Amino acid sequence: MRLILTQEVSGLGDPGDIVEVKDGYGRNYLVPQGLAIAATRGAERQVAEIRRAREARVARDLEVAREAERSLADLVVRVPAKAGSSGRLFGAVTESTISKAIAAAGGPSVDRRKVAIESPIRSLGRHRVTLQLHPDVTVPLSVDVVAG
Repeated sequence: MRLILTQEVSGLGDPGDIVEVKDGYGRNYLVPQGLAIAATRGAERQVAEIRRAREARVARDLEVAREAERSLADLVVRVPAKAGSSGRLFGAVTESTISKAIAAAGGPSVDRRKVAIESPIRSLGRHRVTLQLHPDVTVPLSVDVVAG
């Protein structure tokens, strides 16, 4: 099944890309979720318009990412978590938790999908995470996990 992506789909492509996917994946997921449309002749003419809009959005997103990078430079992020007496957490600190903690610390709103944790955070202390704000902007961030 040939489809034109209308939004970014991880591992598949960006808006405006024409992709070939299995029928069930396209019919049951991509099209109903509004992530893609059928690749007809009329729709293929819209691809150029979608790509122009994407290029403008990428340039704008780069500026926003650089601004967010500057605001994250001096930010101290503390994540309260329940822990045992040995310092081991009851559960783990997730990307979503870190995203909310960044906003609570006065930083910019960061989507949880932009937060990369090398290994699950399961102990108290300082941990390094990476924020992939834009393909050209990667920000290392220090997260303090405290008992709370």
